[in-house]
Amino acid sequence: MFAKKRKRISKVQFIALGFLVIILTGTILLMMPFSTREGQNTTFLEAMFTAVSATCVTGLVAVDTFSHWTVAGQIIILVMIQIGGLGFMSIGITFALLLRRRVSLRYRGLMQESVNTLQIGGIVKLTKKMIKGTLIFEGIGAAILAIRFAGKLGVPRGIYYGIFHSVSAFCNAGFDLFGRYSEYNSLCGLEGDWVVIMTISALVIIGGLGFVVWDDISRNKLHFRKYRLHSKIVLSVTAVLLAVGTILFLIFENNNTLVGMNPGTKFLAAFFSSVTPRTAGFNSIDTAALTPASKLLTMMLMFIGGSPGSTAGGAKTTTLFVIIAYLWTSMRSKYGIDVFGRRLQADVVKKAALVIGVNMFLFLTAALVILGLQPELLFSDVMFEVISAISTVGMTTGITRSLCTASKIAVMMLMYCGRIGSLSFALSFSENKRIVPVQQPEEQINIG
Repeated sequence: MFAKKRKRISKVQFIALGFLVIILTGTILLMMPFSTREGQNTTFLEAMFTAVSATCVTGLVAVDTFSHWTVAGQIIILVMIQIGGLGFMSIGITFALLLRRRVSLRYRGLMQESVNTLQIGGIVKLTKKMIKGTLIFEGIGAAILAIRFAGKLGVPRGIYYGIFHSVSAFCNAGFDLFGRYSEYNSLCGLEGDWVVIMTISALVIIGGLGFVVWDDISRNKLHFRKYRLHSKIVLSVTAVLLAVGTILFLIFENNNTLVGMNPGTKFLAAFFSSVTPRTAGFNSIDTAALTPASKLLTMMLMFIGGSPGSTAGGAKTTTLFVIIAYLWTSMRSKYGIDVFGRRLQADVVKKAALVIGVNMFLFLTAALVILGLQPELLFSDVMFEVISAISTVGMTTGITRSLCTASKIAVMMLMYCGRIGSLSFALSFSENKRIVPVQQPEEQINIG
């Protein structure tokens, strides 16, 4: 008898299981009596939906974060947001370094997969920079917000609100505690507060750039020419999306949600509306009241999302750039994609197409399920919801609480796939399968 060869789970499968363990642990803790306010009842579905949304740094909620959860429950949510934003492997390696333990090659590989870097060399050093940078940015953001909130809420509560919203913004989670004024309010009412809006915007943008870009900026300062090609693409696409998004929101909403605001507040609201769909989940104006054009623009920005190796979700800025660059060079009948004095590898086009294809398949399937189960919901609202979920954004037109059990499960699956990476999740089922080295004969088909 031959001993059966033991199968070893892949890196992606390990990360997927790790997030699942965090979600289940969070669900159990949120179901405890100390997590729920007196007079409220937490079902398993509500607890799990919240745990998935927090761990996957999305921000969609079945119950209001302030009015339903106690401070203990809110802290549990905040811990899940921090772990979900950094990745549990980052936290694990940090503890190993603090305990002066050696980080094995396998765990370095897992960290490489988690942070989505191109090489394994220097991954521990990058992790240290990542944790240090996170603490610095979140600390600065928390201090600014705490000072601002302390005047209205008092010093202790102002500090707590500052920390909570700084972590939530940096991790692109979108959870807020302003349900104390009006449930599911997010930042509506603060659209003209330059300190709060710009601080949260800065945290969202920095968190969405990616840890590799941070490393590049810390090494080369403002010398753009010395940056890696990846960093150049990320920074360029991010700047274009922010500028174009702000201008279009000003145009589309000038006679709608921006009516009655002074020019400065209009710009601030439009700018924030351009920032937050990049998987942050906050909103300073009523999302349900947006014009059809603004809703479509928001869905497009949500689908794109942030950048690889960041706290953000979505198809990613580099994916958008590669597809557009490929289309542009193909229409010009030019061979290869040249950008910033470098040529992109041919495989990146295939990967970009897979990311977009898998994401579209997942959210369209989920939309079909939800619309089939709940035909009373508007098509545009359901599409907005599923794109928000797969891109781990957290923005909604208000239908999240109206979803039935099966629909909420579909949304939870989208959030989970979006955090792990939809392509990685799909490939995790086939990574360990044996590939038969036999190819079928080729035959042409017509396209287009």
